[in-house]
Amino acid sequence: MTITNQRVAEQAFLKGMYRDPYFPDHVVDKGKAVLLRLCERIEAERPADLAALYVLSHAATEEFNLLEAEFEAAGSEIETTAREEIAEAFWLVATAYGFTDADVEALIQPREW
Repeated sequence: MTITNQRVAEQAFLKGMYRDPYFPDHVVDKGKAVLLRLCERIEAERPADLAALYVLSHAATEEFNLLEAEFEAAGSEIETTAREEIAEAFWLVATAYGFTDADVEALIQPREW
């Protein structure tokens, strides 16, 4: 599926993580793919309210939880810089789709990082 939201389509997700050699690009690529899948789901399912959006964002957060093991295997981890970058990306996605009152902590509530 092609992302139709121009703001999202032009976004360079996780760019700070890509710039930092501590985070292996091949694992960051997987995180970026999680975010793009979240955008695809939002466009396909068109959540009507924040509760519906949070269901989608929580599923994506669970995918990031699984990536923690891959970061560790590559000698890295989802630490402070990564947590902030990922949370910012979730918030950007929410606001790009009109959910300007989304709470970033609620978006990533099931996080383990």
